[in-house]
Amino acid sequence: MEKVFFTLALLMANLNLYAQRDSIPLEQPVKNSLIIELETENGGILAAKDIRRTTFESAYYNGVNLKIGWKIQKSDDPYFALYNNPIYGIGFYSSTFNTDIIGSPYAIYGFMQSPFGNLRNKRWGFDYRIGLGISGNFRPYDPETNPLNVVIGAKNNVFIDFGIRSQYKINPNWRVGLGLAYHHFSNGALRLPNKGVNLVPITASITYQPNGQTVLPDKSKIGPYSNKILYHINYGAGWKQLDKDKDERFFKTTLSAYASKHVSHKWRMGGGLDLFYSASGNYDEIAGDDSGKLSAKLSGGPSFYLVHVLTRNLVLNGNVGYYIHKRSFNGEINPIFLRAGGRYYVYKDFNAGISIKAHKGKADFIEWTVGYTFNRD
Repeated sequence: MEKVFFTLALLMANLNLYAQRDSIPLEQPVKNSLIIELETENGGILAAKDIRRTTFESAYYNGVNLKIGWKIQKSDDPYFALYNNPIYGIGFYSSTFNTDIIGSPYAIYGFMQSPFGNLRNKRWGFDYRIGLGISGNFRPYDPETNPLNVVIGAKNNVFIDFGIRSQYKINPNWRVGLGLAYHHFSNGALRLPNKGVNLVPITASITYQPNGQTVLPDKSKIGPYSNKILYHINYGAGWKQLDKDKDERFFKTTLSAYASKHVSHKWRMGGGLDLFYSASGNYDEIAGDDSGKLSAKLSGGPSFYLVHVLTRNLVLNGNVGYYIHKRSFNGEINPIFLRAGGRYYVYKDFNAGISIKAHKGKADFIEWTVGYTFNRD
C-alpha cells in the first residue's frame, strides 16, 4: 500500500511539474520591429532680413513626414547596440511655404533615429535623428518669371535633416512626441543662386509599432575599438555654376588621401591632403591670362579628417582644410574649405558616397565619391 501511495504521489508531482512548465509562456524571439510614424512641423524659417523681405515675404512654413523603418533589435553588428537599437528607414516629406516664390518641395530620404537617456523609463523616451535625401518641386530662380527667389536656383536639391524630440508612451504600440528639427536644402552650386533654404521647425509626431516588443540593447559583447591606423584614398567629381546669369557649368574633381584612427567606437580622427581640379581654369573669360595653366586649374591643401561611425559599413565624414594654393575665379572664395557627407562600404573595403564641399556657409560643389580604405577590420 505504501508503494502505491508513493507511486501516486510521484505521478502527481510530475503532472504538476508539467503543468507549471505549460503555464510559462515561451520566450518570444527578438525581431527588428516595424515602425510607422507621422510627423507634422511648422514655422522656423531662417533667413537674413533682406531675404525675408523678398523671397520669404508673407511666407509661412508647414511640413509633414511619413517615416517607415525598423528598430534594429537583432544584429551581429555591435554598432546597433552602441546606438541603443536605433531605427533605420525611409522617409517621405512634403511641405508648403504658402507662397508661389519657393514652391511646395517634397523629398525622399533615408534616416537613422537613435534613442538616448534612460531607456528603462516606461513612459518617456528621447531620441535624435539624422537624414539625407533628394528633394524636388522647388520653384527656382528665373530672372523673368521668378526673380524674387534669390535663395535656390534648382528644382531638385539635396535634403539634409536633423531632429531631436521627447516621446510619451501611451502603450507598447503607440507613442506621441514633440521636438525640434533642422532642414537644409542645397544643390551645391550646381545651379545658382544657392544660398540654400534653412528651417528650424517645431515638430509633433505619432508613432505606431505593430509589435510592441522593445528590447534593451545588449552591450556586454562589445569589444574594445580598434587601434589600427586606417589609410583612405578617395576620388570625387561634380559640376559647378559660377555665374547665375550664365547656364554653363564646369567640371570639378577631388583627389584625397587621409590617415585616421579611432578615438572611440563612434568617432575616428585624422588628417591628410586634398587636391582639387577646376575645369573653369581653362577658359579665358574666367581665368584671364592664366587660362590653361596648371596653376589655374589646381588647388588644395592639408585638411583635418573627422568620421562619425554609424555601422560597420556606414559613416558620416567631414573635413576642415586650408588652401596652400587656390583660385578665387574658380569659386574658391575663402582660405578655409569644409566638407560634410556620408559614405557606405559597398563591397569589402570599397566605399561610395556623396558630400558637399563649401567655403563657410556657401557651397562650392556636390562631390559624388568613390574610395578605398587600407587596414580596415
